[in-house]
Amino acid sequence: MALRSLVLGTAVLIALPIALAACTKHDRSAVTAVKGHASIDTTVGHAPPGVRIKVEVLNASNIRGAARLATFLLRQRGYDVVAMGNASRNQDSTVVLDRSNHPEWAELIGKAIGGKATAKPDSSRYLDATVILGAHWTPPPVPFHP
Repeated sequence: MALRSLVLGTAVLIALPIALAACTKHDRSAVTAVKGHASIDTTVGHAPPGVRIKVEVLNASNIRGAARLATFLLRQRGYDVVAMGNASRNQDSTVVLDRSNHPEWAELIGKAIGGKATAKPDSSRYLDATVILGAHWTPPPVPFHP
């Protein structure tokens, strides 16, 4: 019985890293458009080095967990997502609201997330941008995050 447990444990220890490596080895270069959904090119839209861009992500779609997936995506690209949640109402398209009069930052975030940048300054929020995810937003394939 002890020998069987030892062999099984060793097999799991060998197979687990191989399985994890296989799960994370997929092409993240782009997500194709599906039924009018926006495609996301994962090679563009990274935050400039040495600049902290504070972002809020709001889910304005019926896709459960969309704000969390967008948060992972933006953090991988160097943005500081300081808040996420649900929007007060649903909408179809994804928009990036420039809150701090840095339109170039909003454009970068728009390229990263697949949305249109719009100026809507609001200095009371202490944010650089607000991302509102619309119903047509399709999250890119990302590895499983528990």
